[in-house]
Amino acid sequence: MDTGIKLAFDLLAFTSVMVLIVLGLGVIASMMGIFNFAHGEFVMLGAFTVFVFESNGLPVWAGILAAPIVLALLGLVLERLVIRRFYVAPIIAMLGTYAIGLIIREIVRGLLGGHYKSVSEPLPGAFTLFGLDFSIWRTVIVVLTLLVIAGTWLFLARTSIGLQVRGSLENPMLARASGISTTTLYAATFAFGSALAGLAGALIVPLYQLSADIGTRFLVQAFLSVMLGGVGTFEGPVLGAAVVGATTAGLPWIVIPVLADPLVFVLALAIVKFRPQGFITQGRL
Repeated sequence: MDTGIKLAFDLLAFTSVMVLIVLGLGVIASMMGIFNFAHGEFVMLGAFTVFVFESNGLPVWAGILAAPIVLALLGLVLERLVIRRFYVAPIIAMLGTYAIGLIIREIVRGLLGGHYKSVSEPLPGAFTLFGLDFSIWRTVIVVLTLLVIAGTWLFLARTSIGLQVRGSLENPMLARASGISTTTLYAATFAFGSALAGLAGALIVPLYQLSADIGTRFLVQAFLSVMLGGVGTFEGPVLGAAVVGATTAGLPWIVIPVLADPLVFVLALAIVKFRPQGFITQGRL
């Protein structure tokens, strides 16, 4: 029983990390029709921001709060200068984001000297519940993820801006004819998705050593999550992240770790084969 509870907590913590990463990627893909291949590097920059703050004697919490702001500004600049020019050619846009991500990754790799760096947990230690010890910081990640999901859903479903976003998603031409500035919404969407990536990186860096490749390890799983859940929805990527995250964290308990990752991809591809539109069809963002 104790082992089962600990396993369930580990699954929940890892799934929360996946949801945070996937949520920003899914919002951009659903709204703008492109996959941001630099999303992993945005996660890494969120982690790097926390490292820079701590290295300069500032509190880790300050870095965590600054990370989504820094990445939102970076995303806004990149959308205005580069990505907006390629909306009519999604493949070129994806190649452009891949090139941007590669440049960012190698710059940070040079700044880190190719080494792994550690960031201390803002809330170290564990608390005891029912005789079991649970990581305080992992619990914080779970709680913050739930708050981010709820806040994002409320924003999209209950605010006028959220209604404009959903309207632009359903019918961009009609939205423009109604006076909605879709270019502004696209910029805001890309900045928001980038901010979520930065927050994800800031929250996970105390758990994983910082390197230039810290975001890359999650990128393929994030794309799988979006494809499984369904592009064009809010709930879909979250559900896809839950499936991929739980499977990724749970399989090593059942099979040898070297087989776990390939099995995740096999299961995901099998699901996509029989349900290519994803778990949830478009139109519910």
